[in-house]
Amino acid sequence: MGAVIDGEAGFGFTLIEDASLPPLGFENDELEALVLGLRDVAVIADPALAKAAKSALAKIQARVPPAQAHRLKHAVLDARRYWRPDPPRIDVARMRQAAWDEVSVRFAYQDAKGDQTERAVKPLGIVYMENTNVLLAWCHLRQDFRVFRLDRMDDLIVTADSFRPHRVSLLRDHLDRIRCEVEAAKDRSLPD
Repeated sequence: MGAVIDGEAGFGFTLIEDASLPPLGFENDELEALVLGLRDVAVIADPALAKAAKSALAKIQARVPPAQAHRLKHAVLDARRYWRPDPPRIDVARMRQAAWDEVSVRFAYQDAKGDQTERAVKPLGIVYMENTNVLLAWCHLRQDFRVFRLDRMDDLIVTADSFRPHRVSLLRDHLDRIRCEVEAAKDRSLPD
């Protein structure tokens, strides 16, 4: 964008202000959306991501004009959850990185009945769904899409088995299937 950046190894970098660059600013509604989203992430996400959401909100508040900082501090919108998801038993940051890197993972899994299995999956995304955090994945054992609760996983192993560049298309297909299943369930529940 034509910005002048000054820096020196070991000391960091500085963006030189330039009047020709448009200021980075937010509309009030954009700030409200950021506050709502970051506060919700702080409640439902794994500990590392929750901490990052709180940090991001503090950074935004410190860098906006005083009137907008006041709006952030005393926002009209807020996110409250009275049932937090059970905490994950794995390092979710490692799972997220495996999804970004498009490498398969293995883990021990306990289903709703308490039965233990070992799973090898292609991690596609993590979703807050029905009061729990789940991994959307392609399961090698079932040769199909599956949803795994993070609070039922143990012993995460990130492999070197790449499935690049298929994560985005697999995730899209998985989400489309979930949408279709939800729509079908709605249709079945409607009175004739």
